[in-house]
Amino acid sequence: MSAKNSDARTIRIATRPSPQARTQAGYVAEAITAATALPCELVFVESTGDVRAEVPLHQMAGQGIFVKEVQRAVLDGRADVAVHSAKDLPTEGDPGLVVGAWCARRDARDALIGSTLSSLASGSTVATGSARRRAQLRAARPDLRFVELRGNIGTRLERIPENGAIVMAVAALEILGLTEKVAEHLEPTVFVPMVGQGCVAVEHRFGDAATREALVAIDHAPTRHAVETERAFLAVLGSGCSLPVGAHVDGAGTITTFLAEADSPGARSVVMQADVSDPDTARLVAAELARVSRREVSGR
Repeated sequence: MSAKNSDARTIRIATRPSPQARTQAGYVAEAITAATALPCELVFVESTGDVRAEVPLHQMAGQGIFVKEVQRAVLDGRADVAVHSAKDLPTEGDPGLVVGAWCARRDARDALIGSTLSSLASGSTVATGSARRRAQLRAARPDLRFVELRGNIGTRLERIPENGAIVMAVAALEILGLTEKVAEHLEPTVFVPMVGQGCVAVEHRFGDAATREALVAIDHAPTRHAVETERAFLAVLGSGCSLPVGAHVDGAGTITTFLAEADSPGARSVVMQADVSDPDTARLVAAELARVSRREVSGR
């Protein structure tokens, strides 16, 4: 980030204080300054998800537990923009905020840390707080056991079960320079990532034209197309969807979606694919996949 300039406006960036969040917010600040010459400063805000780090994610209602307080800092004027991992952002946005930039996506895949999938002995333990990841791994390896995993990245890396593994987003490891920890990258057409995984979203107040103009310079059009298409899939299911769900648009314009009826052994699940390269129809196609997937897993 550049030094403050008394003649230039400073863009205040609200972010969670975790190492991953502050690092990705720092990248956003550097990109804004490089593109506009405007200085930036970080404003740290603790989220509900951070404060209640001991509570399993599935026990906290709905999406938004990592973003609401950060958004509030922008809405009440303490900050000009809010930076989030796009996968944490509810599909039903706050009407007072606009996503001004979907930053260029990092690796969207999940990865195993501690062991490859084939090397895990029968009955091995995998730690993850994600219902989606459990459902997908259970489909591939019904013999595996699962335990909860919460905390920041450093904490999670210290909690690899003996002779087992943990699951993490590759992008999170990339941000902190920890990709050497990866034992196996999981194929995204089978282990479908969470909607928006690997992307950083930047919101600003509705009507703030000056900030909107600054963010245009860091918005990445291919990522915007991919993430907004994935979010169209999730929107049909509802922001509060508690079912195991994922969607990913690859560089060729193919969307792969995943939905399971429950996070339990033997639960029905469906993986679907479609071409969403046409921006005029992409969201409609994704929405239809969601409706079909919901019918498939419900058996109706």
